[in-house]
Amino acid sequence: MKYVRQFCIILVFSFLGEILHTLIPLPIPASVYGLVLLLTALCARIVSVEQVKEAAKFLIEIMPVMFIPAAAGLLTAWRDLKPVVLPVAIITAATTVLVMAMTGRVTQAMIRREKRRRK
Repeated sequence: MKYVRQFCIILVFSFLGEILHTLIPLPIPASVYGLVLLLTALCARIVSVEQVKEAAKFLIEIMPVMFIPAAAGLLTAWRDLKPVVLPVAIITAATTVLVMAMTGRVTQAMIRREKRRRK
């Protein structure tokens, strides 16, 4: 029963994200609205981490499986994607390196700040 309650809490925020997506005319996916709402609720302590922890952990564990249908869809659209494969591959590689570098820099800055705070 605990898992059902946790999934229901996550689904409520996903549903609220869907509602916001229909009300706000921005090109932001409904799932992003839902995640922002859940994050806000967690930060405001409206929802505690323990109320969604197990269900969230399960969803993260099965996340790779969720990409299989999208990958299969790409295979069926190969004829349309073939002309843009090289630019997409270059952009993907460049942004991956950029994201990794920025993540490392931010993490280093946060570690340094935490060390200074402890002194």
